Amino acid sequence: MDSAMRSSAPDAPDSVKILIAGGFGVGKTTFVGSVSEVDPLSTEAPLTAASEQVDDISKVAGKTTTTVAMDFGRITLDRIVLYLFGTPGQDRFWFMWDDLVRGAIGAIVLADTRRIEDSFAAVDFFEERATPFIVGLNQFPDAFSYSDDAVRDSLELRPDTPVVRLDALDKKSCRDALVALIQHRLGPSMTTTERAGHQ
Repeated sequence: MDSAMRSSAPDAPDSVKILIAGGFGVGKTTFVGSVSEVDPLSTEAPLTAASEQVDDISKVAGKTTTTVAMDFGRITLDRIVLYLFGTPGQDRFWFMWDDLVRGAIGAIVLADTRRIEDSFAAVDFFEERATPFIVGLNQFPDAFSYSDDAVRDSLELRPDTPVVRLDALDKKSCRDALVALIQHRLGPSMTTTERAGHQ
């Protein structure tokens, strides 16, 4: 975000709160860690035999930890500071979402096309609370490739909800997704050329 964006959105705040949300194991912690300009705060805890009774890890092979409260990071785009809060993904921690969403200007709902149904609850959550959001398709190596329209239909998204593709391991990709959310929230005031200045 640069002076061109700020000048076209004079009421843009100096800092904003953004949620990184989605289902279990979809890449929220990775996203926050990749893009944060400070060492991220993470509440990752090991998955234990006891948690296997309540957390279905069959579709996230190799996952050994889980977020039990939130992840926190920060990134500055021009002079606007974005405070990033990664939500816990398991159903049993969803009671925290109502607290986390307070004061947020919007959210990125991460989705894995191998298990798109895991994103339904997050989409419903933000729609019910009239919180602006975009859907970020995290590009896992073995993920299925679907058109934006197919994803939109599957998630029953409103026509004005953007769908973007990203790699949660890549800082630039995550930053571009954040820019897309800011554009969705404050208006399309940053051009491709202006975005290139932040690469």
